[in-house]
Amino acid sequence: MVSGFAVQLLNGLAGASTLFLIAVGLSLIFGVTRIVNFAHGSMFMVGLYVAYSSTQWLMPALGGGALGFWLSILLAALAVGALGALVELLILRRIYGAPELFQLLATFAVVLMLRDAALAIWGPDDLLGPKAPGMKGAIDVLGRQFPQYDLFLIFVGPAVLALLWLLLRRTRLGVLIRAATQDREMVGALGVNQAWLFTGIFALGSALAALGGALQLPREPANLALDMTTIGDAFVVVVVGGMGSIPGAYLAALVIAEIKAICYGIGTVEVFGTSFSFSKLTLVVEFLVMAAVLIWRPWGLLGKPQGAVRSAAAAEAPIRPMSRAGVAAVIALAAVLLALPLLGESFPYLTVLMIDVLIAVLFATSLHFIMGPGGMHSFGHAAYFGLGAYGAAALLKGLALPMELALALAPLAALAGGLLFGWFAVRLSGVYLAMLTLAFAQIVWSIVFQWDDVTGGSNGMVGIWPSERFASKTAYYYLTLALVGASVFALRRMLFSPFGYAMRAGRDSPLRAESTGIGVIGVHWAGFAAAALFCGLAGALYAFGKGSISPETIHVGRSIDGLVMVLLGGVQTLAGPIVGSAVFTWLQDSVSRATDYWRALLGLAILGLVLAFPQGIVGGLAAAWERWRWRGAPGARR
Repeated sequence: MVSGFAVQLLNGLAGASTLFLIAVGLSLIFGVTRIVNFAHGSMFMVGLYVAYSSTQWLMPALGGGALGFWLSILLAALAVGALGALVELLILRRIYGAPELFQLLATFAVVLMLRDAALAIWGPDDLLGPKAPGMKGAIDVLGRQFPQYDLFLIFVGPAVLALLWLLLRRTRLGVLIRAATQDREMVGALGVNQAWLFTGIFALGSALAALGGALQLPREPANLALDMTTIGDAFVVVVVGGMGSIPGAYLAALVIAEIKAICYGIGTVEVFGTSFSFSKLTLVVEFLVMAAVLIWRPWGLLGKPQGAVRSAAAAEAPIRPMSRAGVAAVIALAAVLLALPLLGESFPYLTVLMIDVLIAVLFATSLHFIMGPGGMHSFGHAAYFGLGAYGAAALLKGLALPMELALALAPLAALAGGLLFGWFAVRLSGVYLAMLTLAFAQIVWSIVFQWDDVTGGSNGMVGIWPSERFASKTAYYYLTLALVGASVFALRRMLFSPFGYAMRAGRDSPLRAESTGIGVIGVHWAGFAAAALFCGLAGALYAFGKGSISPETIHVGRSIDGLVMVLLGGVQTLAGPIVGSAVFTWLQDSVSRATDYWRALLGLAILGLVLAFPQGIVGGLAAAWERWRWRGAPGARR
């Protein structure tokens, strides 16, 4: 028992080094550029693939010895570092003037393109690399065998930490990095070329992530799912340690890896006659740690409270009620939507696609309700979508309620989740709030994934069909249209009520709002709960529309899809999430049916839209309309 526990603790130390290598690059990039880089996990994945290909070429060429293996590891880090610099030069440098969330959207487009690039080059199969020459054996630890290579990895993390400390404390580049982390605008004012500093940081951060991936070559196969799983772990480590803190990243990696190792070491125990598997906690334990740290110390274990970043950007235009032209456009759109099923014979798939579009509209609009007017950025909105979907399935299958009643009650499950999670989340702001919502969403996903008796576990739930009244796709389309239309109207009315104005006041100036008697936290909590309620309705509609649900309904990928929809349309316009969700759903559907490499095409389309409309599609079109009106006004300069 003791020997097995000791080996697990050593495994935790080896895992901590890998987590640190991934997270420290992300921490450096965020600390200097303030970009939440979703593509960082892709650099880890590509590093592992490049190392695999390099060993297949270099090791035979150099006699199959250690030189070829270690040169392959180094080559992978350098190659992916150059790739990171290229991404910064060609993509991110063009949009530094855009809002930070749109920069995040651009990095998500890079994720899609890099995944399909890896699919085209290396194929869909897992690829396991060779063992490290000279480290294929094991050492004895209290009568147990512990791999020599894992022992080597234990020392990699501290070695890289020491090298980074020397870089930051003993070099001019390190001084610039530390200065930019504290006040990047002042660094630029002192004459430092920020553009090349950002490029260098992206290259260094990407190389560290790739090094972490390449070093995993003897331990795990390269596969296409590593990008999203890795970025989740990296976010957790960075936030727990403190954004921008390198020692904090190592401490957090150590804490999380060891807690996971302890869970594995404990295994299954009996508690009052009930078996409880601590091993299953490893799916979610890092998010439990992140939630606890963010609630107790929002800026992380070794981080500092984030200061305000000065910006020269113009003030946002206030959201205004709809004009007469807008009302006419809505009426025309409603008429078109009502008539769409008449085209069913010519376009039989159109009704199914429009159901998906309408559900996406409600999902995105509910997220925009807290992101735009509320200023609360959520990376875990899929939790409430999934709670609504599973709530509907449980009421229909478990309690045998009629479909109509299950559809009406299911959003209450999402409302309960919104009230619980929102109570903690609204006390934070910025990236810390976003990460706490991600933690809560992953906790919900873990429960759904493992609660076989209620949720069906990884298999999900099937046979969730509408009643006979709404069995046809046309009838269900009209039901969805009515509920989504009424929900979007209700959310809009709320935004132009005293409650909506109070929520926006709390976003723009919390201190002034509090001084006028507005309870900012209470207002934002209510807004968070309202968004969860309507998102739960979208999830329930999704469950009955598809007839089945799985844990993917709550996965982080769906939350990211919601972010993409809102940002694509424009955060500071009420029509933005509607247009963004419709465009994204249509693009995803049409491109995925056209080619196996649909992610790359979708990423290119998103990237093109981001570059063309840095304020979102609706925001960009509105700005163009205002410029045209100004030029056409009497007395305007020609």
